[in-house]
Amino acid sequence: MSRTLALPALAALVLLAGCATPPPAATETAGGSEAPEQALECAQMVTNSGGLNDRSFNETSWAGMERAQQELGIEANVLVSTSESDLAPNVQAAVDTGCGFVLTVGFELAAATGEQAEANPDVQFAIVDEIVEAPNVRSIVFDTAQAAYLAGYAAASVSETGIVATFGGGNQPPVTLFMDGFAAGIDAYNEAKGTEVRLLGWDPETQDGTFTGDFENVQLGQTQTQAFIAQGADVILPVAGQVGEGAFRASLDAGGTALVLWVDNDGYDTLPEEFRPLLLTSVLKNTEEAVVGAVSDALDGTLSDEPIIGTLENGGVDIAPFHDLDARVSDETKAELEALREQIIAGEITVESPSSP
Repeated sequence: MSRTLALPALAALVLLAGCATPPPAATETAGGSEAPEQALECAQMVTNSGGLNDRSFNETSWAGMERAQQELGIEANVLVSTSESDLAPNVQAAVDTGCGFVLTVGFELAAATGEQAEANPDVQFAIVDEIVEAPNVRSIVFDTAQAAYLAGYAAASVSETGIVATFGGGNQPPVTLFMDGFAAGIDAYNEAKGTEVRLLGWDPETQDGTFTGDFENVQLGQTQTQAFIAQGADVILPVAGQVGEGAFRASLDAGGTALVLWVDNDGYDTLPEEFRPLLLTSVLKNTEEAVVGAVSDALDGTLSDEPIIGTLENGGVDIAPFHDLDARVSDETKAELEALREQIIAGEITVESPSSP
């Protein structure tokens, strides 16, 4: 059984505002051996190489740790990785502190997390955005394809050129999961409307597409978006951490030619204000709540390998309000998005991806 997550309430103008409130967070954990006493005192987090203030999952994971410190009375600390060479040593350093809970963030840390979990069976580990199978590792993952499906449908509905695009930071399951859902949502719009909106940058059949190979260099995102705009794309979904900011820069340089979507958190709150007029929506992951839950569960003294899986149904994923661009999305489209959302929750629509958790 996976933990139930709940996204913060959205504004009344949002298409999702009328939905039922997600069920409250569950607190049960799977049975296992007793966790060490120090689990009650401190918790460590290790970022991936994107750094702490990435406006993405490192930042929201740390927000969860800070909340756990406030609400649960544990001491939270973070080890910031600035390059791949920092990853394994930082996980080792986190373990060496003697804390009973270690959170690692991202695909890059999977191997180091698995190795340290095996070597330290009395420590509770958790990892964001990756599955690591071990008795003392909780995988915190999100079926972002479900929310990205809605985002793809919305993107297709507002495109005036009939061309939208996406690019990723790397060909990794947590990245391509967004891209698969986005593509499926565009396909759903085309089928419903008899249109032929095209997607650049991702082929779900071959599971290959456009990647910058980096999650930090904003210039790479700007250059790639310029290329997409030159091909006629007027809506862009970057799934590349800070690199995605380059999509906004490129659009601004082109006179606001393209709208942009953000991922992980609501870019309206985390990105520079100058980007707001271009932000269509964001594909949300409720990482903060999941991290608080994982720490809370560790405090009961039981090691667990029970995954925390965020879905539309439990509020772990969603799409953000359309904010300044609310008027660009028709009432008809909003109603269709709400219907699609309910169909996904009911299991009438399955958003498929090889990367689904």
